[in-house]
Amino acid sequence: MRRRRALPLLVLTIALVGGACGADPSDAAGPTTTAGEPVTTTTSTTVPAPTGVEVAQAKESSIDVFATEEAPAPQRSIVSGVDTSADTIPLVFLVKSTGGQRLEVYLPVRPNGSVGWVNASDVELRRVHQRIEVGLSEHRIRVYDDDELIVDEPVGVGRAEVPTPGGVYYLKELLQPPNPNGVYGTYAYGLSGFSNVLTSFNGGSGVIGIHGTNEPEALGTDVSHGCIRVHNDVIERLVEDIGLPLGTPVEIAA
Repeated sequence: MRRRRALPLLVLTIALVGGACGADPSDAAGPTTTAGEPVTTTTSTTVPAPTGVEVAQAKESSIDVFATEEAPAPQRSIVSGVDTSADTIPLVFLVKSTGGQRLEVYLPVRPNGSVGWVNASDVELRRVHQRIEVGLSEHRIRVYDDDELIVDEPVGVGRAEVPTPGGVYYLKELLQPPNPNGVYGTYAYGLSGFSNVLTSFNGGSGVIGIHGTNEPEALGTDVSHGCIRVHNDVIERLVEDIGLPLGTPVEIAA
């Protein structure tokens, strides 16, 4: 098994990027309409190849996104600190396909599964050999390094009224909550996806994540607002021992 150095951490001072997870339903702002300019996107649920997927990291703190490979003008921009929890977090994208001068990538925006095209000259590519699979009905998380199963553990997932959304996502950011004994545990990965029910939560946009917990006895049940909860020992292994890189694909399936 490959061992990689854990990524630099951003100390989190607010609830998980306004995530869709929480300990108390009364904390949620409830479903609201997220304001913003309309974006025409395509969606995909195609699962990336099992091994050796490519990840693109933007060279700057913002990047133009085009609707098609040939579009003359960008459709929107993805901006660090707007589409991530802080402007110190790099912009990463899971690559869906490659073309000539542009790459098709999964986007960390609504609706889930959105894709767009970025200029190849605006990013640096690297290959990621890990992938994460989450089985909602069986309440399990499995992590693979190439074809080797290296983690197989129980998880807590979203309750029926605020379910964890299925689909293909990727690890967008790594955060360290200020209170390791709190509801998010010792570490939290923010994903590129969002709750399909909560369009805002604790002042944020309903991002889903994979994080630790202070209620390990609830693992194996439907308990969260949509996030995936794991034992603190598990999230620490993912971060400190395995060092899962940003861009690692995450498939959430029923």
